[in-house]
Amino acid sequence: MEKPLYNQQAEQIGTIDLPDSVFAVPSNNDLLHQVVSAQMANKRQVLAHAKTRSEVRGGGKKPWRQKGTGRARHGSIRSPIWKGGGVTFGPTKDVKFEKKIGKKMAHRALFVALSEKARGGNIVVVDNVVLNAPKTKEVAAILKLFTGKLGGLGSVLMVLPSTNKDIQRASGNIQKLGIVEARNLNSLEVLSCKNLILIKDSINVLEKR
Repeated sequence: MEKPLYNQQAEQIGTIDLPDSVFAVPSNNDLLHQVVSAQMANKRQVLAHAKTRSEVRGGGKKPWRQKGTGRARHGSIRSPIWKGGGVTFGPTKDVKFEKKIGKKMAHRALFVALSEKARGGNIVVVDNVVLNAPKTKEVAAILKLFTGKLGGLGSVLMVLPSTNKDIQRASGNIQKLGIVEARNLNSLEVLSCKNLILIKDSINVLEKR
């Protein structure tokens, strides 16, 4: 698949042949759904936790004697039927939402997602991005230049071939812009954004996967 190659001024400086093994993979919605669902589940944090009667503080002493008071018998004020007591069958932090997915499945789903973006014209390949200083206005100016190339900017994910602290630092305050290294890219991130800006060298990293 042939795509235009731009510099960071959004000027076309040539063309680039994207590997078919990454950017021309047939659609597979079932695989995408399975992998993305697993990735979302693996990101899920367990926050809800209700204490059982064994976890609630206090209640070591029997409230009153077993017989002779005229009241119902009780062994602890931390019983679930008491106010301030434990919770029966409440949510616990022991629950696990993690799902296992194979590496081949994850890689295949990533290539399916990238291929869908390529077919939809939502990928722009840039030769390189070099900042004079790690300033937000410089990255914002570059994004503005590519608005026309992407048919309305929307959310953008910039894929870098390796760690670039200047770009990461300068992009932190820009809404709807994500930065990721090619080696860490996954199908969930690809589908979560409208457009992709690929730095040319990141394509080699993706192809090796």
